Amino acid sequence: MPQIYLCFLWHMHQPFYKDLVSGEYKLPWTRMHALKDYYGMTRILEEFPNVHQTFNLVPSMLVQVAEYAAGEAADPFLDAALKPAENLTVADRAFILRHSFYSDPQHMIYRYPRYGELYNAWQAQQNTGSRSIFGAQEFRDLQMWSQLAWFDEEFQEHDAEVREWVQRGRNFSPADQRRMGEKQREIVAQVMPEYRKLAATGQIEISTTPFYHPILPLLCDSNVASMAHPNVSLPPRFRYPQDARQQLSMAREYITRNFGVAPAGLWPSEGSVSDEVFQIASEAGFEWSATDSGVLNRTLSRQVGVDGLYRPYRWQQGGRALGVLFRDHFLSDLIGFVYSKMDAGAAAMDFLRRIRENCSGMIASGRDALVPIILDGENAWEYYDRNGRPFLRELYRRISEDGQMRAVTVSEAFKALEPERIGHIFPGSWINANFDVWIGAEEDNQAWTQLLRARETYDAAAAVPEKQRKLAFEELLIAEGSDWCWWYGPEHESVNRVEFDQLYRSHLANVYRFLNLMPPEELSRPILRVAVQAVQIAPSGAISPVIDGEVTSYFEWMGAGIYRVDERSGSMHGKKFLVKEVQFGSDGAHLFVRVDFHQGYEQELLAMEVRFTAIGVDSGRSSELTIAFAHGAARAEGIESVECALGRVLEIKIPLNSIGVTAGRGVRFQLSIWESGLPMDAVPQQGLIEMASTDPQTFAG
Repeated sequence: MPQIYLCFLWHMHQPFYKDLVSGEYKLPWTRMHALKDYYGMTRILEEFPNVHQTFNLVPSMLVQVAEYAAGEAADPFLDAALKPAENLTVADRAFILRHSFYSDPQHMIYRYPRYGELYNAWQAQQNTGSRSIFGAQEFRDLQMWSQLAWFDEEFQEHDAEVREWVQRGRNFSPADQRRMGEKQREIVAQVMPEYRKLAATGQIEISTTPFYHPILPLLCDSNVASMAHPNVSLPPRFRYPQDARQQLSMAREYITRNFGVAPAGLWPSEGSVSDEVFQIASEAGFEWSATDSGVLNRTLSRQVGVDGLYRPYRWQQGGRALGVLFRDHFLSDLIGFVYSKMDAGAAAMDFLRRIRENCSGMIASGRDALVPIILDGENAWEYYDRNGRPFLRELYRRISEDGQMRAVTVSEAFKALEPERIGHIFPGSWINANFDVWIGAEEDNQAWTQLLRARETYDAAAAVPEKQRKLAFEELLIAEGSDWCWWYGPEHESVNRVEFDQLYRSHLANVYRFLNLMPPEELSRPILRVAVQAVQIAPSGAISPVIDGEVTSYFEWMGAGIYRVDERSGSMHGKKFLVKEVQFGSDGAHLFVRVDFHQGYEQELLAMEVRFTAIGVDSGRSSELTIAFAHGAARAEGIESVECALGRVLEIKIPLNSIGVTAGRGVRFQLSIWESGLPMDAVPQQGLIEMASTDPQTFAG
């Protein structure tokens, strides 16, 4: 009987946050994800022994995990969380308030009532400039919750101490703080043993990535970017294939030493591949690699259907060979961006239904199907209910009970199915089958230029003690990592972009310092140029537009508030944005909302529906409205006396009294767009748009 082989590959990665000169960790994310994801993602598999998976572990991340486990990491963020609240200085308090609310509000802050209270108090202080209400107890509770919210579900549910802290919620003591710090080290220390245990049983396969996560094709030859994107603006040529080879050999040696078996598989950083990279990887001893379906399309010069996607390939060139899988981009992104907004059971059922439908033709013809699901194994879960564990349990249970599906490791897949031969690979990454995220923009090119100068300086340096020269080279390898240019350029946004910029320039400056040279002055200046776009403007006057779906006059929405969607992604790339901008306002009796969509989605919108939720600021009453589009018309259900129309834009008119908003009082709202039961976009992505008052007389002031 033909089988559907499911190949899950979870990529576990964080940048190298440690400054080799000071020894200090500049950001805490490796520790935080070690608490929340690295252990738990493997631990949950023990409940489903027939579900086999591949975990891609980046060595530079594991080095940091090991240092935290040994208690040797100098982490100012952890130090701040553990410092006695009574001894906090003004600077300490400012640091804690700034860095304690990075979690997703919906799923990681408001989930815990006390954390939500503290978040609201901090926001109120930020918005009004009022005097701080945070005393020693409030700060200690915040210090605890900024950490506890990141503890894996396994410990929140089954560890007696952690469970008691979560249930108590407040009034923590200095002893609680100290013990919480000790507990973190205990949890992080379980990460690598858990992977060793499951790898030894054969339930998981461990693959790896070049040591410091560089974009290998660009290390080999940065000019390769012009093959994927002709006429792209490029910096001076960077060509150091020997560095690519070193990054791969270091990774392979590290995994072999720490897990007892040499890794067969390579997930090249960001799925970035080229013929030269495959040649080096094959020579280094790797047996298989993986990238994205977009790269397969460009390799074969056609749009490849599931029949071509759901099979293994074998790259052969110049006497070398390497197995290759191409990820199902769409299905992987459903887990990364869509299913977090759905019920766990419904999401798991939808995912497997789509797989069965995709594979139906192959199964009917008697052919096995191989479905590669490859994505980030850590950053998506904070947007799921309970860190995604209900979804994963539903998914794994349904797979285990399905007689036609088998979840296998990548190496198991290559043993089960005969690969198809390809003679070359198109140079590209999993993002648009090119390298535009990392090279081509002004900031990216400046970063590459500075890297090249440091690399050439290293080559020319003489009479440097070997120990210092080795450290200088390690700093170069760190600076070659992909993460720095992930945050340069226009594509991505983070509250830590400034810190990433500073850390990148520090790594380059350290190259010169280890070589006993003065770092160039340019490294003292930020590379960042892109300003953060303002996303919300309050209403400035009364509006009373005609609800016809058209912008009949420039003046009818003059005075409206504006929420402009910021389309830069964070750590997870690939979110689909349908909405460009939302305008909103009032005439004192109605709430008016206008939604402007991106061009190119006009026909798609006709098969979608908009779900609108409004909450009265004073009443707390929540009202929900569904607007379905059919035959070019919009139909509203859920709230009385609503007018709506879809044309060039979507326009909505809602009586304030029908949603429980007293005249003049404020309202918060959000909207989401759904298609066939799947959430396709939401504005805002988290939280609500707030209109402080619906009284037009207050707008101008």
